[in-house]
Amino acid sequence: MKRLIILSVFLMSPFGIAQGFLKTQGQKIVNAKGDNVYLKGLGLGGWMLQEGYMLNTQAFAGPQYKIKEKIADVAGEGGKNEFYKAYLKNGVTKKDIDSLAKWGFNSIRLPMHYNLYTLPIEQEKVKGGNTWLDEGFKMTDELLKWCENNKIYLILDLHAAPGGQGNDVNISDNDKSKPNLWQSEDNQKKTIALWKKLAERYRNKKWIAGYDLINEPNYGFTTKQANGIDEKSSAPLWKLQKEITEAIRQVDKNHIIIIEGNGWGGNYNGLIPLWDSNMVISFHKYWTVNTTESIQNMLDIRQKRKVPVWLGETGENSNVWFTEFNQLLLKNNIGWAYWPMKKIDNVAGVTSVKITPDYQKLLNYWANGGEKPSQEFAKQTLMQIADNYKIENVEVKKDVIDAMFRQVNDDTTKPYKNHDLPGKIFATEYDLGRLGSAYYDNDFQSVWVSTSKKTDWNSGYKMRNDGVDIYLCDDSISNKYYVGKTEKGEWLQYTVQSASPKNYKLALRYNNESEQVSEVVIKTEKDNTLATIQLPPTGKGIWKTVSGSDLALSAGENKVRLYFETGNVNLNFLELN
Repeated sequence: MKRLIILSVFLMSPFGIAQGFLKTQGQKIVNAKGDNVYLKGLGLGGWMLQEGYMLNTQAFAGPQYKIKEKIADVAGEGGKNEFYKAYLKNGVTKKDIDSLAKWGFNSIRLPMHYNLYTLPIEQEKVKGGNTWLDEGFKMTDELLKWCENNKIYLILDLHAAPGGQGNDVNISDNDKSKPNLWQSEDNQKKTIALWKKLAERYRNKKWIAGYDLINEPNYGFTTKQANGIDEKSSAPLWKLQKEITEAIRQVDKNHIIIIEGNGWGGNYNGLIPLWDSNMVISFHKYWTVNTTESIQNMLDIRQKRKVPVWLGETGENSNVWFTEFNQLLLKNNIGWAYWPMKKIDNVAGVTSVKITPDYQKLLNYWANGGEKPSQEFAKQTLMQIADNYKIENVEVKKDVIDAMFRQVNDDTTKPYKNHDLPGKIFATEYDLGRLGSAYYDNDFQSVWVSTSKKTDWNSGYKMRNDGVDIYLCDDSISNKYYVGKTEKGEWLQYTVQSASPKNYKLALRYNNESEQVSEVVIKTEKDNTLATIQLPPTGKGIWKTVSGSDLALSAGENKVRLYFETGNVNLNFLELN
């Protein structure tokens, strides 16, 4: 019986121990037994709160209220409401959370829009009143249930505070014609009341890890810089977060309080003495180099304040960047949450929502005008997009997941797809693995915040998120993609299986729009040359196949590498027969 009890306790917890409230212990986040808890999370960006870049509307509609205006214009008010009902229903389901658990995530950050929980101050019948809405609370209840079933921690994040918490209007749905959070005492009171209401509801829920009070405050209180990067004190920000904490503690003594600095979460100038004994300091990091120096300010704050730090948001970069950043964070015991869960035509996230030709027509109309689409067309188009948000309809990016998890501690390669010979191998189906192990590309990350120079790690931004440049291909016998923008010194590795030792005839499908003959060399993983192939010019948009070279492969697994000796060639597929 004792053995059965121990086993049941083990099965109840992702850490093999009894579950309890998370809390802080010095510079660590720990569980009920005092064991270090390392959060590996994903932010459900784009669900309760949309940003224009997630729907490809950023050029003409960034904040959510403007997106809704565009949708209502073509689909009518009823069509807009029908779309958002389906969008919210499909955007995150039990299957999504089951998938995140299977992929390796142990936590979720929920970006909340306040208007799903309470009315805007302008719509309250009584000034200073708080009308509570069921929708947001029910959505949170359901999400928490799915998290509990999967032993995943949930972090509540007020992503859009009443009025908007900064001058970056997209991230908080800020309507500048109305008073923002810092200009309105009523908005601040509503924010405090909302957090107290949430705390009352979830105070006994052990799978809620903590409360992330205000996402990415970005406001110039005393300086001309609009987003608070150079604020020296940010006194109103610390005051409000302290008042929120005090209201939470009236009803909830259990959960971690997570605070964020000004300037999108990174400016902690003027931080007053910490006002709670169960507090975490959060920061966000995008497009900077992955060195200890790049996070040194947060390490210093952690050491000085004797509290944990947590990376509440990051992403929008290459697989190389993800792997190297996660190595840096693991080394320094800093848990993380990547961003976002879903967006349309996405390459740098765990999933991609498929765009449709009809949705592109809507985007073109919104951007350029012209003949207005019918309401029926608009509704059907938008409902198809809402359906595409279901987890069973998205494209799961296994290369991103592999980079975030396996590649952090494992420098070996894995086949992207099983390639049994004889057969065709599409160029984009090179192995999964780190830069220098599965492939090599000269451009492999974006660190423009550190270098002040914007670069593309993947010029095509299709299919995969490595440095390899992948583009859409209209060649009828392709897999819809090709590898392009090749440069001298770059290479790709393919794992293939041969039933017996054999000399295979190699064929290459390629396009060379330069005036020079290009050359590729096929080698083994151990650098033994198997074949050298000349690829003459083909002309613009013309694909040709060269064949005839012999490749001597051994029985079983073979790892072959294709080196671009001169570059300037686009590659569609290899075929070995």
